[in-house]
Amino acid sequence: MVIHDDTGELLIATGGSLYPNLDRAEAYAIVNSKGRHTTVRSFRSIGADRTDLRVGPIVPTIVRGLREWRYVLEPNEWGVSYDLTFHDTTRQVFREPLSDSAHGFPTGRRNDVTSGFECFGSVTGWVEIEGERTTLGPNAAGTRDRHWGTGRGVGGPELSLGGRLHVGTNGNAFVAFPDWALWGDRLFYPFGDPASGSTRVFKPTRRLRFEPDTDIFVEAIVDYEFDNGKQVQLHYERVGQQTAYLRCGMYGGTPDRDIHQGGYDGPDVTEGETYDLSRPETRIGIRGLDEHLCRVTRDDGQTALGIYQTIDPVAYEVCVSGRKGWNLLV
Repeated sequence: MVIHDDTGELLIATGGSLYPNLDRAEAYAIVNSKGRHTTVRSFRSIGADRTDLRVGPIVPTIVRGLREWRYVLEPNEWGVSYDLTFHDTTRQVFREPLSDSAHGFPTGRRNDVTSGFECFGSVTGWVEIEGERTTLGPNAAGTRDRHWGTGRGVGGPELSLGGRLHVGTNGNAFVAFPDWALWGDRLFYPFGDPASGSTRVFKPTRRLRFEPDTDIFVEAIVDYEFDNGKQVQLHYERVGQQTAYLRCGMYGGTPDRDIHQGGYDGPDVTEGETYDLSRPETRIGIRGLDEHLCRVTRDDGQTALGIYQTIDPVAYEVCVSGRKGWNLLV
């Protein structure tokens, strides 16, 4: 789940995984308030009850399947906590797995492959930082997804057998307008919308701008084409230093100890840290799979807050290389 408040001053990302073959459960919660980036991570053995989603102080709860979840971060030594309820506002469509064992590496090993659901929604509740509690405004919103299968990079370099440890170069975008919502390669529609299912999004054409001292994303103009024949241009402008750096959530290895998803093998533990994102050297040290909160303007003038996801600095390197569909924004 990734959510933001009305103002764009607060960004929260949280997620977790269960690895039955490893007897390991893990979860993370990232709270970025005005560039103060705090992460809490927790690890435990799964045990006998596979329905128990709690991992340390991180407690997600299914209230109504495909409709409502509750996300709690209990008080902890890193000074951040929250109690949030996510109410789905768009229909979810099952995402089929895309790969098979015939194309795996080494031969016979299935590539990373997941199935699941994604959606957008409204969010209610509160967030507390260093004893100061803030109630979310009426327009707090975000996206959540639930997937299962074989995740890319699980276990880290030791189990990757030469495969890549990140999600490639493309990144993603998650932004909801009143009439449709963009989730990566699909458009989703609000409950009750007459459009059926979802709409496929073809590969976009990107023009990206980056911080000159870090090569981290800061702005984009992206042209999209949908399989219903429509086209749209979106202008993404990052809001301050409101980015969730997902290496802190074990995507690609944590900055301090290089812990990858499914890679921790030790006693049950909860850990965390806080970073000051005003420092360029700090941002360089934690960049990787990054989710940037942006003000997004559609070519018809509508605006919304949304997420533009990049793999930094890979996105910059691809733009410089001249790959088709990737250009620098000047």
